[in-house]
Amino acid sequence: MLIITLSLNSTASGVFFSWQKASGGYLASTGYNQAVHIYDRHGSLKEQIHMPGVCSGFGWDKDGAILAIINDKSPHIHLWDANTGRSSHLDSALRDQLTFMAWSRTAPLLAVGTAKGNLMIYNHHTSKRIPVVGKHSRKIHSGCWSAGGNLLALGGDDKILTISNSEGDTVHTAPLRGEPSDLQFSEMKTDERALGENTVSLVVSKRTLFLFNINDPENPIELAFQNKYGLIVSYKWFGDGYILIGFSAGYFVVISTHMKEIGQELFQAKNHREKLTDIAISTTLNKAASCGDNVIKIHELTELKDTSAILTLDDESGVDWLAWSDDGQLLAVACPSGHSASELIFVTGTFYFRYTVAQV
Repeated sequence: MLIITLSLNSTASGVFFSWQKASGGYLASTGYNQAVHIYDRHGSLKEQIHMPGVCSGFGWDKDGAILAIINDKSPHIHLWDANTGRSSHLDSALRDQLTFMAWSRTAPLLAVGTAKGNLMIYNHHTSKRIPVVGKHSRKIHSGCWSAGGNLLALGGDDKILTISNSEGDTVHTAPLRGEPSDLQFSEMKTDERALGENTVSLVVSKRTLFLFNINDPENPIELAFQNKYGLIVSYKWFGDGYILIGFSAGYFVVISTHMKEIGQELFQAKNHREKLTDIAISTTLNKAASCGDNVIKIHELTELKDTSAILTLDDESGVDWLAWSDDGQLLAVACPSGHSASELIFVTGTFYFRYTVAQV
């Protein structure tokens, strides 16, 4: 077991991370502080980036070549090049607080949103910036790009879903009954043959799952679940139009988006005794993971009722969240460790090693 202690100069516990796309050679991590740490997959600290404010968003471009970072005190976007190890700064030209960012999954496009609902779309290849004033009337805090890289879905405090093209023009809007979170593009199964991702899904007020089919914008679907499940913690699309949902009371539920089965629970299990805090899926391994209490459980996606592995973290009071690297070789797990530290644990094969993120 390898233990590395880092001083984050933060008064609040918590650790957040993002795997490098494709190779998974690097993992970027931050807390409620003013620094981002970049590790290689062997646990060595590669880079430490300091910022004037708290990190409000970070993520890798589609190739894993560029890590973009925004913070709450500067209009500048920090860009770290994984190939050269060099940093540069991009002026967003947005003069209010930066609150959201997302790279396109297939194009060199970066979207950045602000506390006043403004938007900027940046093309990293051409350096072109497209400012969009008033995309939302209030703070933008969540969003995603379609796989084709030509549609951007955004949600904010104004309880509106917007879908825009890559030039920033709005093509669809939908009012919501509560605050949106966890926006995702995927393919909802319909009677007609779908061509690529046709649906934006999101969680409304942590209670319902909202499905907006861009080919049928007048008829969105909102799914509610049993009260005993608790709040929606996380959800993941997988397979042929299926969705795995994790609930705060420890439940693990699978639904289908096939119209003949919409709203039906195809699988349900009480996966954790007290609470569930996150789920993750590796399409490479065809496995699902859930965490809760101080336990991580691994399931085969083809047979979710069977638990293929259980990892109990005896020294931990709980597990906050987890994410697989794209190649499925490493599972990063964030753990709270009392009031003064958080831990980041890498799980690989039958062993794991730990980073203690101390805060002073």
